[in-house]
Amino acid sequence: MPGPSSKTTGYSFNKWVLQTTTVPLFFLFTQLVIAVVLFLASHAVGLVQIPLYIDGQLIRGLAATVGLNVVGLSNFTLKYVDASFYQVARGLLLPFTVATSYLFLHSRPSLRILLSCSVVTLGFFIGVFLDAIPISSLGLAFGVTSSAITAVHSVVIKKSLEVVHGSAMHLSWYTNLFSAVLMIPLVILAGELPGITELFFGETVAVFPADGGLSPLSTFIWGSLITGSFGFLMSVASVLSIKVTSPITHMISSAVRGVAASLLGMWLFNELLSGGRISSIAVILAGSIYYTWVKHVESQAPRSDANSTKYERVPLEDVEVGNGTPVKPE
Repeated sequence: MPGPSSKTTGYSFNKWVLQTTTVPLFFLFTQLVIAVVLFLASHAVGLVQIPLYIDGQLIRGLAATVGLNVVGLSNFTLKYVDASFYQVARGLLLPFTVATSYLFLHSRPSLRILLSCSVVTLGFFIGVFLDAIPISSLGLAFGVTSSAITAVHSVVIKKSLEVVHGSAMHLSWYTNLFSAVLMIPLVILAGELPGITELFFGETVAVFPADGGLSPLSTFIWGSLITGSFGFLMSVASVLSIKVTSPITHMISSAVRGVAASLLGMWLFNELLSGGRISSIAVILAGSIYYTWVKHVESQAPRSDANSTKYERVPLEDVEVGNGTPVKPE
């Protein structure tokens, strides 16, 4: 299973490609196709076993997961903001995920969990309002929306596992396959066909230009191959992470990777890290670490009847195994 460095590298390569192309949805489509091909190749050589049947019940059961996977907007966020600001733009991921778990899984957060969310939210606003470096309002909007979608997606994936009889591998396979198919009309509706034509048949079509640099097409090809391969590995790893942990615990690893991506973006793309941006990332990370500590403490402390009468909190872990409040789904 790939570690944090794998996904962090994926962020950087995504940014590298999106800096030179104008077709973010087609780029996502290419990544999905590569992941599907890798699934089929792995199945052919016996590395993994994936089902090759499709029916209406399966499509209906996974519709929510596929839809949220397609409209994640992460690529749009990276396109319009610096890689070093990506973590800040998606800084509301933890509060959104806690809220989503409460709404869909009926998991009541403790006061200390709410405090950690408040710290993370404070870090987000520090980055937005106290950053001396101009930021794209459109990129920020994409980041906030992407965070909300990712939060819902984490919960929906948890519920979608029931459709594939609990197999995380099968869910990852079907999600990539259906998402690739769904991307075809979206690419057309988004008006990216002229950009695709220019990319493959325009004046800069040469894969290896005479000046020795990389053309937009060569950047797109190499970036797609690298990020598509990382996507294949990380899609499996992410689904497995959500299966064996809670949706919020899965999100924590994403937050830490985001910080690493910010530092890598500064190094690779010569981006600036202002005091406000550094403070924002530090506060967001501090809130996430505090949340992790609180979750650990709460998981170790036995629940007493006295405490339950004061504050009836249903832990997410109990809901996931069928205890506590019935659940009602990324």
